[in-house]
Amino acid sequence: MKKILTISLIFSLIVITSFIKNSTKKIDEELFSLKENLSDLNLELNNVKLEFDYLSSPEKLISYQNLYFENELTQKSINEIEIIDLTKEKILTKNVEIIDSEK
Repeated sequence: MKKILTISLIFSLIVITSFIKNSTKKIDEELFSLKENLSDLNLELNNVKLEFDYLSSPEKLISYQNLYFENELTQKSINEIEIIDLTKEKILTKNVEIIDSEK
């Protein structure tokens, strides 16, 4: 009787250990996946913050222009901006469409 009890105890411990090990492995994989996703999202957040902080206001852009480019940049009207299309070995240009934001 004692042998059967000892064998069943060892067997149950092996099964429980296996179950815990598999559960831990799954949790570890999920944790790794979440960390990777979080890392990607943090990188995207930092890029968006950078863009917002440094390119959000016209005043900042003008100050950067004066600081770094002095008189090298000129102001253009939106109607003067063209899109260049390099398809079919031809260079095609077309004006940028102005989207009315009040619609």
